[in-house]
Amino acid sequence: MKDLFSTGSQLYQQARPSYPQAVVQEILQYVPAKNFAWDAGAGSGQFTQLLAPYFDHIVATDISEQQLQLAPYFENVSYQVQAAEQTSFADKSFDLITVAQAIHWFDFEKFYKEVYRTLKPTGLLAVIGYGMIDVQHTEINRQIQMLYFETLKGYWDVERHYIDEAYTTIPFPFEEIAVTSLKMQYQWTAAQLLKYLSTWSAVKHYQDKNNASPLVALAEILSQQEADLTIEFPILLRLGRLKAKKSKRNKRILGIL
Repeated sequence: MKDLFSTGSQLYQQARPSYPQAVVQEILQYVPAKNFAWDAGAGSGQFTQLLAPYFDHIVATDISEQQLQLAPYFENVSYQVQAAEQTSFADKSFDLITVAQAIHWFDFEKFYKEVYRTLKPTGLLAVIGYGMIDVQHTEINRQIQMLYFETLKGYWDVERHYIDEAYTTIPFPFEEIAVTSLKMQYQWTAAQLLKYLSTWSAVKHYQDKNNASPLVALAEILSQQEADLTIEFPILLRLGRLKAKKSKRNKRILGIL
């Protein structure tokens, strides 16, 4: 798993959007027991805090200690510095495993091996994310599109394509559950929008290479915007259960072995 967000952890915690209750309820309807959950790649706890009221115990992991230190305190939540691909958890521990806006940074094969080892047979894996921002202001939205697709072209980590493809192309070796289409909507000030854009990993890569900010032109436009802006993000959501293991006899019958 890559660690791109330890630097600027506080800005990330402040500026990244929070998920609506609708996505939590969509997930929870498929979780029969709510004893123990694992939020992998939890960062500063944006999604962990939404799960906290519903589970007896939650463990939230990340490779960034700086991010975890900014997460909110809950009596039933344990924050631990662990890689999602190799954990110390016992077999068949969890009723729910979640990954919010992080799975594209994981080693899929190693992480899924941990999911199959630590998820209960009746448990659920929920992969959550959000896609490209849409601003209900024609010129500002056009400028953001130019920033994303032109100015920052070549500065995005290769894994970003999974988000552009709405997580539809990630490996997903699970019995998948069809989900409702959801989105997030906010009213943001121009300053909030600029702060969010400054958390983009490609913006940091651009600044490091060019010793200049790619946000200067957009910041000038936003400085003239007095009214709040309507912001939308499409929610990416994939839910799955463990696939039943076929016996060797059945595999031979099927010609697999």
